[in-house]
Amino acid sequence: MNGRTWKAWLVPGGLLLALAATLANSSLFVQVAPSLAFYYVAVFAAGLLLAWRFNSSRLLFSLLVLLLAHRAVDFFAAGQVHTGPGRTAVALAALLIPLNFIVFASMRERGLAIAGIAPRFGLFFLESVVFAVMCRPENSPANPHQPGASAIPLWILLSFVAAIAVFVRRFFQTRKPIEPGFVWSVAAVFMWLQFAPVGKVSDAYVATAALILGASLIETSYVLAYHDELTGIRGRRAFNESLLSLDQQYAIAIVDIDHFKKFNDTCGHDVGDQVLCMVAKRLSQVAGDGQAFRCGGEEFAIVFRNTSAKEAFDHLDALRQIIEKSTFQVRGSERRAERSAERGSDRRAGESDRRKSAKKKTVAASPSQSPDRLSVTVSIGVAEPSTRYRQPEQVIQAADQALYRAKNKGRNRVELASTVPLRLAGGKRAKASRL
Repeated sequence: MNGRTWKAWLVPGGLLLALAATLANSSLFVQVAPSLAFYYVAVFAAGLLLAWRFNSSRLLFSLLVLLLAHRAVDFFAAGQVHTGPGRTAVALAALLIPLNFIVFASMRERGLAIAGIAPRFGLFFLESVVFAVMCRPENSPANPHQPGASAIPLWILLSFVAAIAVFVRRFFQTRKPIEPGFVWSVAAVFMWLQFAPVGKVSDAYVATAALILGASLIETSYVLAYHDELTGIRGRRAFNESLLSLDQQYAIAIVDIDHFKKFNDTCGHDVGDQVLCMVAKRLSQVAGDGQAFRCGGEEFAIVFRNTSAKEAFDHLDALRQIIEKSTFQVRGSERRAERSAERGSDRRAGESDRRKSAKKKTVAASPSQSPDRLSVTVSIGVAEPSTRYRQPEQVIQAADQALYRAKNKGRNRVELASTVPLRLAGGKRAKASRL
């Protein structure tokens, strides 16, 4: 995992839980215990407010599950969690909280509309009835909890394992910080029920689990605002902000996918999205500490700090070759084939026109490749500040002009801005005269 992935996993959830666990097991806990009631109420109030503000039913009901389960354990345990209703309440909370988190993650997010929240309230009602019936004294085991044994039955621990596995999988699908937040929240619930089912320490762990969820929602909103949702790399807003912090020496490259419209027209927008994701992944791995951004459509930008355009040129040309040699499997090819068969009569009617237009267009996929495996190429223009182009906006315009020149020269190439040869030494001027 790269640095960004590690950060998403450790901040804020891992950091918050580590602080809570350290405080709960230190001598300072006695001093902060009187403030826990305020901390508990403030965290849940703020979390519910955030859920309403961001229209997130998933966060809202996850917080309600935590709150109701905590109150239920306190009520049925009555200070005794090793036998009778208290022991049953702990086991049921350990089973139901992770399973509810999984259900809320699996259900489609429909905001706080009645149609979306009604099924969840129905699930709450059913679980509350089961919880109350199972925790009746006559339905609870009377044998005391064995000293040294786990407070949570071993088979119920599988619900925690299942929840963690689900959220890890969802993170690598969506790359949203809310998923690691649920992992750390589940871990906080485990620490609560395993080590301190009742008392002030339990308040600290439950409130921390709620705080992790609220903080993860804020972090996810930030990621959505500054990162492109489709490709996962930084978006236009992040690119504009990065321009404000550039030093005197930097280089900006503008990258455009060759014949991208061809992919959309011949293979469909789903394949076009696959192309964008593949190219974005390669751009994010560019050498030279370059930062990749998606500026819109099939256009990307790469910013190199403390790097000249000539130095960036070498990294970009190596990147261009990597993209050219990369192929990817077209997902959903069978479904597209079925749709193509249904439209067969329409295609035959315009076959002659397409034959004529095909002679004028360059197909991006290699003829020797399978129709389900495609490759792409990119054209790149790169520029740096000069006496003519001092502002970042002007450097971007110079890189755009170099990009157009790369396309006019046949595509699948990197071009330096025309101002660069003027700044090179005499020995290098001739080499750069090709521009």
